[in-house]
Amino acid sequence: MSERKQIGKITHFFSKIGVAVVELTDTVRVGDTILIKGAHTEFEQTIKSMQIEHESIKEAGKGQSIGLKVNQKVHENDVVFK
Repeated sequence: MSERKQIGKITHFFSKIGVAVVELTDTVRVGDTILIKGAHTEFEQTIKSMQIEHESIKEAGKGQSIGLKVNQKVHENDVVFK
């Protein structure tokens, strides 16, 4: 497996709808495979969709916060890698 690069961190998790808010430090696109890792979390998933302010987007970059549907529960400050 190639070296992973940190691309952001979880700042909030909406458990009822399974959506994480990710503050990005790098670019991410729909179709990318990401790894979410924290003290109680570690799983990979492919990004199927993401949003900014309830608008679907295909790509987001450094400094943006996105809403991301996640396959498992995540926690604030979990780190997102690509």
